Amino acid sequence: MSESDDVWKVNRERDGESQRFESNFPEYGPVGRTFAPVAGFGVTLRNFFRPTVTEQYPDKKTPPMPRYHGRHQLNRYADGLEKCIGCELCAWACPADAIYVEADSNTEDAQYSPGERYGRVYQINYLRCIFCGLCIEACPTRALTMTNEYELAGPTREGLIYEKQDLLAPMEDGMLAAPHPMVPGTQDDDYYKGDVTQVVDSQVEWVREHRPEDPTLPENAGAGDEKPASASAPATEAARG
Repeated sequence: MSESDDVWKVNRERDGESQRFESNFPEYGPVGRTFAPVAGFGVTLRNFFRPTVTEQYPDKKTPPMPRYHGRHQLNRYADGLEKCIGCELCAWACPADAIYVEADSNTEDAQYSPGERYGRVYQINYLRCIFCGLCIEACPTRALTMTNEYELAGPTREGLIYEKQDLLAPMEDGMLAAPHPMVPGTQDDDYYKGDVTQVVDSQVEWVREHRPEDPTLPENAGAGDEKPASASAPATEAARG
């Protein structure tokens, strides 16, 4: 007997009356079988007489869940340097091709992030973004996170293409706006580990010399030494992941 004959025989036995398969669902009685076609309306009937709850948006905004995926944010280190290193992994991970990144090299006069590179151009097209969060999973330095902001509608399509200046986290107390040198005696690994927690005097003096009108300049340096601060006070993350 050929293989095709064996398949035919098995199918015949499976279709025969001796091969009956019983369902795991419970057997309904006469009343259950009568009302089974309309049983799905039970949810509707249970909620039909309940009061209607209307959210008074935008006069009264309901806070989203803590881990809601809203607008993206490019974070900074405690001294103000940017966390983005322009690796473009977020753009590669984006399934909607909504992120565009161009990297450039840091120099002595223009140090925007620890290490060799920084993100010179960073764009997110919110006409394409599906808020899946794969980009923040791909980011190796935790530079990109997502906030709770969900109000992203606008009158123009161009306005929904966010640039780097639109995505950068706001400056916190004690930070210096980039560019400025790294903390003396540190490497990029010290920043990644959270060992740098504040600005030192030499960074403040450099900014005063090169950008005397910078509004982020503090009146007093505050650090008082040229060593990286202890890791016991980790840098504040501007947004959750």
